Amino acid sequence: MDCKRRWRMEVPEGLRAAAEFHGHLCPGLAMGYRAVEAAGQAMGLERSRDEELVCVVENDSCSVDAVQFLTGCTFGKGNLVFRDHGKQVFTFASRSRPGRAVRVSLRADAIPPPGEEDPAERRQAVLRRLLEAPVEELFEVREIDFQIPEEAVVYPSLPCEQCGEPTMQTRLVEVGGRRLCIPCSRGEHPLHRR
Repeated sequence: MDCKRRWRMEVPEGLRAAAEFHGHLCPGLAMGYRAVEAAGQAMGLERSRDEELVCVVENDSCSVDAVQFLTGCTFGKGNLVFRDHGKQVFTFASRSRPGRAVRVSLRADAIPPPGEEDPAERRQAVLRRLLEAPVEELFEVREIDFQIPEEAVVYPSLPCEQCGEPTMQTRLVEVGGRRLCIPCSRGEHPLHRR
């Protein structure tokens, strides 16, 4: 992916690599890249090999792919936590500093409102702003008190007594004396809908 030629600007190597992972370079990805950069400046962030770093994200946009790629925080390891608040807010915590975290939130004035430009020009201008503006113009970065989530626990899977699919034991629901997966307990399993 030739990011420089397509976007007519210098694209940092880490963001280029994140774009390869994500599938394209976009303002959302740049936003996540810069959020990680802001957290790194505030707390000396290092890529998580296991679960030593935890990130709580408050959106499910492209920015989260940059956070995941650059920090090593993933849903699979349990150190990427999603809270559906619809906000470009990222909280980074290290298990070596219990009780403290860095909250990185997009400033309301970080991205200028749309003008008369066409969508492609607007996208280019927003990307340029995200890549070139000082971090403090883009994000509020604050150290906060924070209860770090417990490390991931692996629970055994048991078959749902309706569909038979293996289901994490803690996610089975008792309905009429039967242990069912959540979709079967709600009548929403795609194999059993009528």
